Amino acid sequence: MFKTIKEDIKVILDRDPAARNWFEVLLLYPGLHALLWHRVSHWLYNKKMYFLARAISQITRFFTGIEIHPGAKIGKGVFIDHGMGVVIGETTEIGDNCTIYQGVTLGGTGKDKGKRHPTIGNNVLIGAGAKVLGPFKVGDNSKIAANAVVLREVPPNSTVVGVPGRVVTKDNKRVAPAAVTIDLDQIHVPDPVSMELSSLLARLEQLQRELYECQLREKNKAQSKERNN
Repeated sequence: MFKTIKEDIKVILDRDPAARNWFEVLLLYPGLHALLWHRVSHWLYNKKMYFLARAISQITRFFTGIEIHPGAKIGKGVFIDHGMGVVIGETTEIGDNCTIYQGVTLGGTGKDKGKRHPTIGNNVLIGAGAKVLGPFKVGDNSKIAANAVVLREVPPNSTVVGVPGRVVTKDNKRVAPAAVTIDLDQIHVPDPVSMELSSLLARLEQLQRELYECQLREKNKAQSKERNN
């Protein structure tokens, strides 16, 4: 248990530039508290002590603002930054070394039974306010931009933005018009609507050039025909 706490504290110190020392992290980081108590409630859940497990979950939510269902499976090295408003559903699975910001929902759509919530791969970053809804997988090393709403599977090594969420880069290559290959930092993310508008404007300009060239050719043909006559 002490080894696990030490590893969790090290993760926060490595990823959060505001974290000054282990003592501050241990006492003042709600994301750490939520994960520690989740391990207790998850153990009770697996022992079929559902009421006690859920009670611990709800008490933890009251003190941290983070709601994690006892049934959720969470890997090692997960960092919930700030954490207020985070909701993680019962059948959610989260891999190792993931980072989750405030306001994130890993939930269901209300239409599924059994496995209702997403499976998050390893090394995934989920930006503030993002919603990942449904029983699909978010691939390893992917990044979900702030406030994105993801409703379908995300391939590994991808960046997802927008509402509904769409993949704009994969394996550091753009897969949408005017996409930008970036390292997601919560601010400099491509806007899918703007990208589509830019693509349409570029296509319109191309068509206008082609039309002008066609009209010019026809005019030259007509002038040439008049001279010949």
